[in-house]
Amino acid sequence: MSILAIGTVAFDAIETPFGKVDRILGGSATYITLAARYFTNEIRLSAVVGHDFPQSDIALFHENGINTDGLIIDPAGKTFFWSGKYHMDLNNRDTLQTDLNVLATFDPKLPNSYLNSEIVCLGNLDPSIQLNVLNQLHQPELVVLDTMNYWIERTPEKLRAVLERADVLIINDAEARQLANVPNLIKAARIIRAMGPRYLVIKKGEHGALLFGEEAIFSAPALPIEDVVDPTGAGDSFAGGFVGYLASVRNYDFESLKLAVIYGSTMASFNVEAFGPDRLLHLTRSEIIHRADRFRMLGAIPEEVYEAI
Repeated sequence: MSILAIGTVAFDAIETPFGKVDRILGGSATYITLAARYFTNEIRLSAVVGHDFPQSDIALFHENGINTDGLIIDPAGKTFFWSGKYHMDLNNRDTLQTDLNVLATFDPKLPNSYLNSEIVCLGNLDPSIQLNVLNQLHQPELVVLDTMNYWIERTPEKLRAVLERADVLIINDAEARQLANVPNLIKAARIIRAMGPRYLVIKKGEHGALLFGEEAIFSAPALPIEDVVDPTGAGDSFAGGFVGYLASVRNYDFESLKLAVIYGSTMASFNVEAFGPDRLLHLTRSEIIHRADRFRMLGAIPEEVYEAI
């Protein structure tokens, strides 16, 4: 089953309390596709890079089964660059530098081979770009959307237009409160789902994730990780695992989405164990299944609790 991921392919310079790297491969589309590839073979990437983007990184996508027909190479510009420094708790970071470069004029024209994509994962971009992509596609089965506070504040009308066409919205708790303009997440979920998405996933970082839909709520735990090195791309890796699992089962009901949240959390937990997407390049299927099972055990409630009542 095909997945189209649209987002950024970038260079990142990252500093955490555990080390520092300069100019490594990053970007939302990078993390989404590298996480999703473990679940289905038909992964399509749409993004833009500059003349400075090395052929070796394009080859890396190909070696991992990712179709780059939709990767635009702009010979007149440089690749999007981001630099950040994380605080000791790794929940907060300072952005040191952002150079949009070719991303500032990104106008995706999807190749014909992408137009029948069945699952679409819209990475964090200007909502007008996300709408442009949706307008080119032939009725995808599932549209999964990511956004952030910048677009909630700056482009609310365009974001509303995308929300009306999204099946699933994935955002963090602060963004959910901002979008709904209420402090309570349960109330926020009801308001946001009324904007269009049938399902809402609220990520809570080290406190897990919440799934809202079909008048039900599912709470997924966060897996305690001893060696957290770099949280960059964790949210995008979550999205990749989420859509990847759904593609593997080709089912979009609430029960399937619950497992998609678990597999999304699983891929995010691997991602944070190394700088950049390196950890996503060296996993096995058995490792993924074993860690997903650890999530299941973490949230298991002993049957004795029912026997005692």
